[in-house]
Amino acid sequence: MEEKKKTAVLDVRDVPKAGQWVTLSLQHLFAMFGATVLVPFLVGLSPGIALISSGLGTLSYLLITKGQIPAYLGSSFAFISPIITAKAAGGPESAMIGCFAAGLVYGLIALIIKKAGLRWLMKLLPPIVVGPVIIVIGLSLAGTAVNMAMYKNFGAPASELIYSKTHIAIALITLAVTILSSVFFKGFFGIIPILIGIITGYASSVIAGIVDFSGIKAAHWFQVPDFMIPFGTYTPHFSWQVVFIMLPVTIVTLSEHLGHQMVLSKVVGRDFIKKPGLHRSIMGDGAGIIIGSLIGGPPLTSYGENIGVLAITRAFSVYVIGGAAVTAVIFGFVGKISAVISSIPQAVMGGISILLFGIIASSGLRMLVDHKTDFESKRNLMISSVILVVGVGGAFVKLNKDVSLSGMALAALIGIVLNLILPGKEKDVKVFEDAEQDEKGSRSVS
Repeated sequence: MEEKKKTAVLDVRDVPKAGQWVTLSLQHLFAMFGATVLVPFLVGLSPGIALISSGLGTLSYLLITKGQIPAYLGSSFAFISPIITAKAAGGPESAMIGCFAAGLVYGLIALIIKKAGLRWLMKLLPPIVVGPVIIVIGLSLAGTAVNMAMYKNFGAPASELIYSKTHIAIALITLAVTILSSVFFKGFFGIIPILIGIITGYASSVIAGIVDFSGIKAAHWFQVPDFMIPFGTYTPHFSWQVVFIMLPVTIVTLSEHLGHQMVLSKVVGRDFIKKPGLHRSIMGDGAGIIIGSLIGGPPLTSYGENIGVLAITRAFSVYVIGGAAVTAVIFGFVGKISAVISSIPQAVMGGISILLFGIIASSGLRMLVDHKTDFESKRNLMISSVILVVGVGGAFVKLNKDVSLSGMALAALIGIVLNLILPGKEKDVKVFEDAEQDEKGSRSVS
């Protein structure tokens, strides 16, 4: 993966000039802004805390990876459905405990990878398992996106939902602008279609008269968000049910993490899987998830949007990433910003979500295509079919009166078991074999 021939405007450890530093850092902040604030909006968490946790998580990531990987952490879409389910089961506090447990799993896996390498993980989570699970995540959220776009009082009981042509029109405008921006815009604007779509949708909502500005007027410029701190603002209560809801998500996010590290290595021209090592980058993601859970923010993972910014600007400096992180923390304490985010009509977010949740499902299909998964194989057909129907169909298994496995969690577990016990297992995909060799190198260097 060494590609030193590429010319960098700023290398990984280069310190930019003041004006350049501010401009490049703001670019990274804008690239992650739309998607990062969308997650807390959808799951009912504070957008201000999401920005703060995003910044703090990124700073901790830079420390853990020894300032060698220019990666920004933002709110993970993979956790949307589990957080909603966990909140329904035990409130937002339970969701935070589940996210904390997911972060601990990251740390444990990072330690195991450092000692034993990567091959065991790839055998446990091959594309035939991870791909369909990603599809389940996207499809399980499809109803939420459509309902946000269709009804003016999304969240009300089904019998009380009010159909709105205005909301549908705004959702379609938002969706159309986001798609067109993604397809036709080049350079930096091609990296922020979500933000462009949200701004356009918001402007359309203002014209249509469905934006409530009262919260913005009442908000202070400096405002401490409502942090959720265990043993501070609430007493945590452990729940196996919430843990079982959250942990299967790590199947997806770990796979995404490996993919991001490979792409980032090619963009920057350094082998980050070898040095500082995949175990360090996974530990960095895990720390971000834990930090988010300790203050009431969503789990954090590395962001493809920000990798795209690196590819365009060729400015790989971790100081630029750190600048974006510090700015995000500052923005989190600006009450007016949080109030503006909270005032975005759900129709706008519904239009964005139709695309984003579809992209999640499509990325699962892409994984299967990229790894040339053979569906003429009965084994692969059986595994994917069962995962899809169990996950999308809402199947559940009650372990006792308080603990149950359902949806994606149950589908992922069944997929893992089927992959392990069914005969005719395919050889490891070459890309994972390469990653294994790289990781062996990282253990000898670290």
